[in-house]
Amino acid sequence: MIKFVTDSSCDIYESNGTPISVASLKISTDEREFTDNKNLDVHDMLDYLAAYKDRSYTACPSTDSWLEAFEGGSEIYVVTMTSNLSGTYNSACIARDIYLEKHPDSKICIIDTLTTGPEMRLVMEKVIEYKNSGMTFEDVETHIKKYMEHTRLFFSFKSLHNFAQNGRVSKVVASLVGKLNISILGTASIDGNIDPQFKIRGEKCVLNKLTTEIYSAGFKGGRIRICHIENEDLAKKLGDLLKEKYPGTDLCIYPARGLCSYYGERGGIIIGVEC
Repeated sequence: MIKFVTDSSCDIYESNGTPISVASLKISTDEREFTDNKNLDVHDMLDYLAAYKDRSYTACPSTDSWLEAFEGGSEIYVVTMTSNLSGTYNSACIARDIYLEKHPDSKICIIDTLTTGPEMRLVMEKVIEYKNSGMTFEDVETHIKKYMEHTRLFFSFKSLHNFAQNGRVSKVVASLVGKLNISILGTASIDGNIDPQFKIRGEKCVLNKLTTEIYSAGFKGGRIRICHIENEDLAKKLGDLLKEKYPGTDLCIYPARGLCSYYGERGGIIIGVEC
């Protein structure tokens, strides 16, 4: 049986009718824990975290979560978020080794995307497309590595509160971003880290800079995936600008789930681009 598996930061449970098994990450404080699955009330989580003043943190899927997602598979394709910001990839690798001990005839391909969210979704969609076209296991592994050379991730965040509570940026910097109504624009670096690049004020300037960066990356009307954290209006405006220039753009806009909402925070958008 062929199975497609990812972690919950991919924000996807099926692609064109093909089911995807998902291993859930968790978002926690010292008081509450949120499991990033279909039952998560993202709005409630965002309200709680915005008011919470102490530390918050995330946890990668457990080995058991991965093993449950692998169950029944003889040919398994696993797409994980960047190994440089999470133990998710390593956890999946441990689960792979355990699974193969019990099922030595199975094949498991684990792909460290060095990204997350919508760019990761592009990779998952392409893996499924390759396999459904009749590619062998080995060819899927080879072709997806080449495909990832032509995808990018961009983001616009209106708050860095959770980054600060998680210890990834200073609380002073996060406070200034909130008080000055500044949006932080950036990308995923080549080595899979978050790379904030611009501080911009005003929606029009944010849209202009995002489109400039996306075009500079080589976008010419391929696939675009935009997830938003309770900011569908900004996501649609960006999508409209991209489709105005390239009408054939394959665009999908959707609300972020738990992990992407935790880091993107209310008002943020994250964009996966096929270049």
